[in-house]
Amino acid sequence: MTRILVALGGNAIQRARDAGTWSDAIRQMRRTARALVAVVRAGHELVLTHGNGPQVGDLLREAELGAAEIPPPPMHVLDAETEGQIGFLIAQELGRALARARLSRTVLPIVSRTEVARADPAFRAPAKPVGRFYSAAEAKRLASLHGWTMRVDPARGGWRRVVASPRPRRWLEGEAVRSALDAGLGRSSVLVVSGGGGIPVVRSQNGGFDGVDAVVDKDRAAAVVARQLGATTLAIVTDVPGAAVGFRGPRPEWLGNVTAGRLSALLAAGEFAEGSMGPKVGAGLDFLRAGGRYFVITDVRSLPRALRGEAGTRVGRPG
Repeated sequence: MTRILVALGGNAIQRARDAGTWSDAIRQMRRTARALVAVVRAGHELVLTHGNGPQVGDLLREAELGAAEIPPPPMHVLDAETEGQIGFLIAQELGRALARARLSRTVLPIVSRTEVARADPAFRAPAKPVGRFYSAAEAKRLASLHGWTMRVDPARGGWRRVVASPRPRRWLEGEAVRSALDAGLGRSSVLVVSGGGGIPVVRSQNGGFDGVDAVVDKDRAAAVVARQLGATTLAIVTDVPGAAVGFRGPRPEWLGNVTAGRLSALLAAGEFAEGSMGPKVGAGLDFLRAGGRYFVITDVRSLPRALRGEAGTRVGRPG
């Protein structure tokens, strides 16, 4: 049984053109569940992780609007809330789809923490935009009131809060989950772990961990999770069929089978945008360097075929 980690992008849960209602999320997750059922039916041991960008943005806005009556929680607490929210959604809809397919699996979401370094340089230079756009006056007021770091987006003409995006070092629950999978849990369950890159924490002076307001890149966190679980395959699901050279140009070259060397060279040359495909390619290369066997970037409809080596951007050999 091949152990596969599938990292679901936000589009697999909530499409950008939807209104963002819970009904929209259910409909989209039902579409995604069909592809995931095909992966389980093929005999794979499936572990899921997922993005949380739209959801945590909504919670930030809710906290802002309700701040006059309810003290707003720290951002890492909102990260935890999205893990529960999206984990519930996946458990409901994937569980229902597996039952219809007569596949006996329990969908098991696990609240997960990701350790980052307190001295990570990202904390000195926050750069990850979160939440909505503000006017210059609003941005100045919020920076003074909450100590937020605000940055203008010239292309959109507004200001946004930016937070640190430190590199993931370790998934704290990984060892326990790996032991459970090695003991056979994956034959009866689909685990949902490390959503949104995991809740970011740093070591405290008393030997425990403190939550920090940051955003861990979900793709790089997926590579860490896949390595700790001993997965043979990492599949990153996004809203395009794969990676492309000249993506914004008139004739993009879609990459199918590709070597790690070529993909690394294209990444170093700046071919993949830092805010979109770059972290996905970087995560896949990290996974392969750590001993992973097969890496794929694809969209959700093509996922079963990509895992067979028939679609998507692929590095290594499936199986």
